[in-house]
Formats: sequence, structure tokens, C-alpha cells
Amino acid sequence: MAAGRLVVALDGLDNPRLMKSTRHIPGNRHGTAGFTLIELMIAVVVLAVLTALALPSFMDSIRKGRRSEAFTALAAMQQSQESWRSNNANYRLSLTELRVTSPTRPSGYYVLSAEPPSSSAGALAKGYVVTADGSGSSQGNDGECVKLSVRVDGGAIDYGSCSTCSSFTYTATNACWSR
Repeated sequence: MAAGRLVVALDGLDNPRLMKSTRHIPGNRHGTAGFTLIELMIAVVVLAVLTALALPSFMDSIRKGRRSEAFTALAAMQQSQESWRSNNANYRLSLTELRVTSPTRPSGYYVLSAEPPSSSAGALAKGYVVTADGSGSSQGNDGECVKLSVRVDGGAIDYGSCSTCSSFTYTATNACWSR
């Protein structure tokens, strides 16, 4: 056998019937089309489902991160109280005595308040309750952690939280205060 050449006939490649079927879009040189409506709708549905699943978790993480502002403010008030108490026989009972210029935190998510504990009676306060209330902001959707409170009474420090309460429930294990 003699060496030969393989010749492939390329005739008809420009014939539309032999080419892959494509739709022509005016202005498109290649003759290919974009997505079909069904493909686009499937992508939108997938995106909507992913958003519906991820958004609540994301917002919970945001609210939990904002709680750190309340923790910081309450810790600063505790330090101020203990600093005062180291030189005096009582605690301060008002925000002005604690040298808090504005009860609303700079970001506006919490409003602070201070009061004596229910067991304190008389002119000398032997304890205090400091509260950070987030119900007037987006933190109002923070479940049981809308209002955070620190109570010092008789030397014991208790941490409490609630959503819409007039009195706090102070427990040894509080989910809002876990770090």
C-alpha cells in the first residue's frame, strides 16, 4: 500500500441544515441565543429558596452581634457602680449619678435604665438593677433577649433577660448571656 493522504470533504459546513440548530438574534454575530424563560425562572426560584433559608439565620447573627453593645454598656455601668461602692457605703441609683449623659446607646439599638432592686429599702442602696432595652429598635425581634438586665443584690450578681416583661426572670443559665 502506498502512503496516501486523507482528504476530508468539508463541503456543506456552511449549510444551515448540517450545522447545529441555533436561533438567530439580530445583532448577534454568532447566532446563539441566551437563556430560555424556563431556565431563568428556575434560577430565580433557586435563588428565592436559598434566600428564604439563609436570611433568618443571617438576621439572628446580626442581632446577636448587636447584643455585644448592650453587654459592653452594662459592664461599664457595673464597673462604675463598683468603683463608686469601693469608696462609699451604697450604690448610685440614677443614670445621671452614674455619669451617663444619654440613656440611648450611640447606635440607637438599646436604651439604658438603672433602679434599685426590689429588696433594697431606705435611703442607702445595697444593690442595683441596670437594664438595656432594645424593644424600640430592630432588636425588638430578638426573642427572649430584647431586654437584658444585670442585678446586684446582697453581693450576688444575676443576669436576666426577657422579651415583653415587667419583671425579669434571673436564672443561673441564661441563653442570652452565654458567650
